[in-house]
Amino acid sequence: MSLFSDLEQERIAQAIADAENATSGEIRIAIDKHCAGDPYEKAIEYFAKLGMDKTAQRNGVLIYLAHADHKFAIIGDAGINKVVPDDFWETTKVAMAAHFAKGDLAVGIIAGVALAGEKLALFFPPQHGDINELPNDIIFMDNQTKNKE
Repeated sequence: MSLFSDLEQERIAQAIADAENATSGEIRIAIDKHCAGDPYEKAIEYFAKLGMDKTAQRNGVLIYLAHADHKFAIIGDAGINKVVPDDFWETTKVAMAAHFAKGDLAVGIIAGVALAGEKLALFFPPQHGDINELPNDIIFMDNQTKNKE
């Protein structure tokens, strides 16, 4: 059985595109089946692996989910962390967790993307000539092919 249908993957990618239209920030989704340790540490590892620390304003956001282990994390780059309070992602995590608890992974991710985009827009409004620096598709980090569990 697939984790996300093709339609859900398209909806997530579209949510990222919509959120990024309101900000110069970049949002990515990384999915694992399992995470043996701390999901925050794994997110930090993947953030660098995906080159998210290379954006012009250092304003990338990674939403990481280890679905089988029911773990997730949201991290922002140095440019974001310099200007936001420590609990900046807490309301986003709470909203996502409520959807995840009901088994609505795609809806939870879409909600997280939308909230992350709103928050980024406060500190990083769109810039003239802004380009999409990172792809909007879901990255399956544990060597999964697209739409495969």
